[in-house]
Amino acid sequence: MPQDPKSEYAARLQALHDSESRLDRRHKSLGRLNVAIALAGLGVIVVALGFGSVSILWVLVPGGALVASEVIHARALRALQQCRRGIAFYERGLARLENRWMGTGESGERFLDPSHLYARDLDLFGQGSLFELLCTTRTGTGEAVLARWLLAPATVEEIHARHAAVADLRERTELREDLAVLGEDVRSKVHPELLAAWAEADRVLTPGPARAVAFALAAVWLISLAVWFGWSRGWWPLVLASSVVNLIFNSRFSERVQQVVPDLGALASSGGRKLPSTEDVSKDLAVLAVVLGRLEREEFSAPKLLNLQSALKVEGVRPSRAIARLVRFVESMESRRNPVVGVINPFVFWSLQIAFVIESWRATFGPSIRGWLAAVGEIEALCALAGYAYEHPADTFPEFVPAEQGLFEAEGLAHPLLPEAKTIRNHLTLGDGLRLMIISGPNMAGKSTLIRAVGINAVLAQCGAPVRATRLRLSPLAVAASICVLDSLQGGISRFYAEIMRLKLITELTKGSMPVLFLLDELLNGTNSHDRRIGAEGLVRSLVERGGIGLVTTHDLALAKMVDQLGTRAANFHFEDHLENGQLRFDYKLTAGVVQTSNALNLMRSIGLEV
Repeated sequence: MPQDPKSEYAARLQALHDSESRLDRRHKSLGRLNVAIALAGLGVIVVALGFGSVSILWVLVPGGALVASEVIHARALRALQQCRRGIAFYERGLARLENRWMGTGESGERFLDPSHLYARDLDLFGQGSLFELLCTTRTGTGEAVLARWLLAPATVEEIHARHAAVADLRERTELREDLAVLGEDVRSKVHPELLAAWAEADRVLTPGPARAVAFALAAVWLISLAVWFGWSRGWWPLVLASSVVNLIFNSRFSERVQQVVPDLGALASSGGRKLPSTEDVSKDLAVLAVVLGRLEREEFSAPKLLNLQSALKVEGVRPSRAIARLVRFVESMESRRNPVVGVINPFVFWSLQIAFVIESWRATFGPSIRGWLAAVGEIEALCALAGYAYEHPADTFPEFVPAEQGLFEAEGLAHPLLPEAKTIRNHLTLGDGLRLMIISGPNMAGKSTLIRAVGINAVLAQCGAPVRATRLRLSPLAVAASICVLDSLQGGISRFYAEIMRLKLITELTKGSMPVLFLLDELLNGTNSHDRRIGAEGLVRSLVERGGIGLVTTHDLALAKMVDQLGTRAANFHFEDHLENGQLRFDYKLTAGVVQTSNALNLMRSIGLEV
């Protein structure tokens, strides 16, 4: 039986703090040792040069010791950095569990499109948003995948696949930690677009006959040189002729070789676009390979995760091994800086052969790099949903049912951005005859929170996450909301005009094949009561008749009479308040019928306004 999330995180956090203390002591000890060795080396130099009683070669001893100590020290520093990243991961987890997370994570504001039909209305992005609560991804690709899932519903088949993947990942705390920790390096050191540009650029060298010819010419030159030196000086014409031929052959490829294997990391140009050097790309890929290697080692059971894992392979080769092969090729490029290799390079085609090998690698594995990045991002997004599921064990996976006219049936529904201790759960059913709920009630009673809870849980359900409800049955739904519509000073648009433009978009959405779940808060609040009543009745009747289901909140009790026009397809509900010791109290319970009280004057008086 697994521990509860808070106890598990606290235990792992304490273990990491203990490791941090140990690694920090080691880091400081190694730092002092490095200083001592450096001073010892300096002492050897002083004695050797000043007194001559000791050979200067003795400086090699502290020099070698310093190199070894620096290598060990670098490893200790990396381990300390990894440990601190793990600490940050669990501290963020505890902050979420203790409701201290708002404003401390990734807000995702760059994904917010003001014209989207529910993103702003349901607080998907920004400080204290759903994205900030969910997002444990550390790479830009992972964040983009998670945002895309929140902004558009998946198919039911895909949702079920994500459910299985989330269930598989939910208890894999160590994997989620590792991906978060390793993802920091990917985030800071890997440049996806540059990688993709390098991988997908046109090849400048095509291995084939030219590679075989290069190998043969190099062999002839080496053999003729060996014969000339070893057996007969009379072979010099062959050596000369072979050298000239090789120089000419090498010159034909030199410009293209520079594009693949540039000297000193120079950038090559392809079609006017600057591409990163192969050396730079290999460093990015080496970082990515660590993450890919971690995913390769995990034994998944969910089909979606197994498919993602198998899709990483190219011709049966794991990406971490393929990247390791490229890194070895790039390391061999360093030999070009050796003076001897530099002299014979034009005759033995060392750079050309490396370029052929790299181009062959790029032809085989280059098209997969974008897919590798996408797979890492998708698994990160699934881990984010799994982390949410692990931290909210009472939340359940929704059940999807076919319903041509739309269905949203919830028991124990609550808003996921509210702390559990302050949550009041409600039951509601839209569909199966009832298409519209008109919710009236006083200020601050919970009307807007309820319709946001309906919308955000529909979004969670259709992105593959658990929902904040004891049970949720729904059909695939196109969510649309008019809750937080803003005016635009620069655009010269009033709030009322912005609202009716949003309502037009919602109406057009009902022409699609998927039933619409519409959420309208204080409908047409920016006009007079006469126009508001007529406009609201016509709009809502149109949405219902086109197969939509939804909730409408209002302070205007005249709108509650819309049920007379829609019959059994609509019903009134309300929230109540009461005075207790001079203070307004709310129970946040959804109740059938029209509200009979108003609290506006009481609220105004409670803050000292004389009314």
